[in-house]
Amino acid sequence: MLDVALLGCGGSIPVSHRFLSAVLIRYKGKMCLIDTGEYVQVALKELGWGLKNIDYILLTHYHGDHLFGLPGLLQTISNSERTEPLTIVGPKGLDKVSNAIKLLVPYLPYELVYLEHPDNIQFLDMEINTLPLQHTIPCLGYSFTIKRQRRFDVNKAINNNVPKEHWSKLQKGNTVIVGDVTYTPEMVLGEERRGLKFSYITDTRPIPEIPSFIQTSNLFVCEGMYGSDDDKEKAENNYHMTFREAATLAKLGNVDELILTHFSPKLEKPENYLLNAQEVFPNKNLGRNLLVRSLKFPD
Repeated sequence: MLDVALLGCGGSIPVSHRFLSAVLIRYKGKMCLIDTGEYVQVALKELGWGLKNIDYILLTHYHGDHLFGLPGLLQTISNSERTEPLTIVGPKGLDKVSNAIKLLVPYLPYELVYLEHPDNIQFLDMEINTLPLQHTIPCLGYSFTIKRQRRFDVNKAINNNVPKEHWSKLQKGNTVIVGDVTYTPEMVLGEERRGLKFSYITDTRPIPEIPSFIQTSNLFVCEGMYGSDDDKEKAENNYHMTFREAATLAKLGNVDELILTHFSPKLEKPENYLLNAQEVFPNKNLGRNLLVRSLKFPD
């Protein structure tokens, strides 16, 4: 099971009823945090999942509403008795973030590892992929994919005359060679099964590469800075998206559910504009503080 928690859904500046956009992902007891705006510590405390097991902090970009909470969070994590290395990932320019951290929190009881613009990261048995986005500064989107093991097909193994003593190794993906006979996993495994996928896109225009990047996501969290279609020109000028543009990406990406986030502080009632997304993609929802989705493998 993959747990995804929206810590907040605001953009630009924090407001009284809306934390800034950030997401915490929990998998097999380990966690990844996307973005660290102001008040991220407050949101994390209210969520109650703890801090010690955050192994990755993934930064989409280096604007203040996604970054300014980082030094304080790192200091607080040091109070959780963490000693294992913590990895910070981000787009080009991560060295400047590193220098700022060294200045503001020079003494931490754990090592910080920096990865600048990796194409992918292997985290446990989950693959994290990145996509360069179109914003006013370098920005990354993230997807998280967990592949599902294929079922063992007894009939297929019998029909292929595979000896039982080799079934276990083949099921684990190993090839077995006995004399001049080669037994492969394909001889005993059933059809491919759908895994789990979560995608996160914010602070960007709807570039053509996004639909394939988010393709068949179980959950797609996407920025909707502007609710009204009338604000499309503003979205274009500021390199953000409207609700309708985000919903169009969800449709093109064949995702299961869209959650809109990163609302403009001037967007006091985003629910008034939800129809703009619904007309394009019916299974949509508005983000809110501490909204949690638990993604499970289908039967």
